[in-house]
Amino acid sequence: MTNNTITGTDNAILAACKKGIAAWQVAFNHQDAKACAAQYQQNCIMTARPFGVFEGREAIEAFWQGIMDQGFNQVDYTQVTWEAEGESGYILTSKWTMNKAFGVVHRELWVVEADGRARLASDEFEVQGER
Repeated sequence: MTNNTITGTDNAILAACKKGIAAWQVAFNHQDAKACAAQYQQNCIMTARPFGVFEGREAIEAFWQGIMDQGFNQVDYTQVTWEAEGESGYILTSKWTMNKAFGVVHRELWVVEADGRARLASDEFEVQGER
């Protein structure tokens, strides 16, 4: 393989991961918990501090629906960094804000699956305060 081939592959993987987080953000901002959960792998483990640990799409969907039902919306990400992880993934870290809260993403592992879509293999974030 040439460096150009590796770079091309890396760029395609990163593009898929960025598309995944964008789809999650659109789903959240449209208050669609099911579409949010669809961005997670079936057996993903999500650690949402201080709320707890949620395993699997059903539990993750229920968590996001509960957050939406409390009036949280309009998530935005800042200071986003992407770090390559393995052969088909990237780790996202960032700060985030919503209409009623703010915090940090400690570690989101996005992995490109066989269908070419990136989904969250793991998610760890923290609410640091209210707005």
